[in-house]
Amino acid sequence: MDSLIQTLAIYAIPVLLAITLHEAAHGYVARHFGDPTAYLAGRISLNPLRHVDPVGTILVPGAILAASKLIGGSAMLFGWAKPVPVDFTRLRNPKKDMLWVAAAGPGTNLLMAVGWAALVKIADIAPENLYTVPMVKMGLAGIEINAVLMLLNLLPIPPLDGGRIAVSLLPHRMAWQFSKLEPYGLAILLVLLFTDILGVILWPPMVGFRHLLAVIFQF
Repeated sequence: MDSLIQTLAIYAIPVLLAITLHEAAHGYVARHFGDPTAYLAGRISLNPLRHVDPVGTILVPGAILAASKLIGGSAMLFGWAKPVPVDFTRLRNPKKDMLWVAAAGPGTNLLMAVGWAALVKIADIAPENLYTVPMVKMGLAGIEINAVLMLLNLLPIPPLDGGRIAVSLLPHRMAWQFSKLEPYGLAILLVLLFTDILGVILWPPMVGFRHLLAVIFQF
């Protein structure tokens, strides 16, 4: 039980930051390109309570961590926040600007993963003390959760960010046809998750991404 509590404590801050900043970034970039919907709803905020989904942000990740500790083995951490409202019709150039609004979330996760990798390196070279081991563990947790969110959201499945990016890049007719998948996006994602196909898709790039950060920061 103590080990489970320690694991939850280590993952709590990385999970909250990863999800909060991901969603806030969408709203900030949308406002930059002309849509104030998220700003008017108070969603361009670093307050996690404005973005937390009780099930997706707390219950599901907590259950995955608990199961991996109690049963043994490793599991891919998975979760979500309340989506930031974006009215793409209010963007100055909806189809073009959609790409930047969608990419803002995964881009923020990329920057956070780099930041957590820097923390691991700092803890690695610092004189060993009471905080270095927890810093390393929290940094590795931060890399993991941000890598998962970044790669998951880049999957070309509407309404994931990768789906929005694909709609932005495809020719108009193809984009319109592809966008029709959006009502089924969550169902597709859940099927991929529960059949372990999602893990097969995401695991290789996750391992490669973590290895790349380890090489760059030499830890």
